[in-house]
Amino acid sequence: MVIVSSRVLVIEDSASVRRLIEVCLRVLDIELTAAEDGLRGLEVAREIIPDVIVLDVGLPGMDGWEVLRHLRGGDGTRDIRVLVLTAHAQPEVAEQAAEGGADDFMTKPFRPMELRERIEKLLAG
Repeated sequence: MVIVSSRVLVIEDSASVRRLIEVCLRVLDIELTAAEDGLRGLEVAREIIPDVIVLDVGLPGMDGWEVLRHLRGGDGTRDIRVLVLTAHAQPEVAEQAAEGGADDFMTKPFRPMELRERIEKLLAG
């Protein structure tokens, strides 16, 4: 029997931020996949059905808010836990994330240990 580890999808357009997230989460027993824009991220989410998605808001093409709407509206994707990670630190952005169905919200720059702890919490359910 093959035991599949938890899957985390990172949808982030910045290669350096994607790399930092990867380094932060490397110690976890997860399968990590990344996408650099919203449309591709949504396609990957529908293909692999990850346990958690780390979602940037400011993505090229389809922004993170639209990705979140599609995820929450899809039969196979509505229950995926989503952490919105954005450089926009205004309280109304956090409110928008919660209203859109995000499970957690963090701002950039982020503390690596805090990101890892929040991902672990989301993976635990």
